[in-house]
Amino acid sequence: MRINGKVYLVCFLAMLFVMEDQNHATIIESPAPQPQPSGSFPMYGATPGSLQPQECAPRCTVRCSKTAFKKPCMFFCKKCCTKCLCVPPGTYGNKEFCPCYNNWKTKRGGPKCP
Repeated sequence: MRINGKVYLVCFLAMLFVMEDQNHATIIESPAPQPQPSGSFPMYGATPGSLQPQECAPRCTVRCSKTAFKKPCMFFCKKCCTKCLCVPPGTYGNKEFCPCYNNWKTKRGGPKCP
């Protein structure tokens, strides 16, 4: 008994349709996490205008403590701290605590502050 080629084609397309329907993944987007003040970061000096200019060097020393490029990190960190009077907590990231520090950009559009 010989089956027509059209029947094979219909069966093949039906199988593809069923397989394609089963392979769709459901993507659920969750809202971006909001920064939460942590007990491990002191908030003094991490909010805009909360530092005195003479307090910038110690804060920048902590901020730049883990980088391999300490000299440029310290230079720009002190420059940013002098302007913004805050340094984000930790050694990297957390710039959302200090909007001025976060929003100051280079001519090319990259971050000016470490």
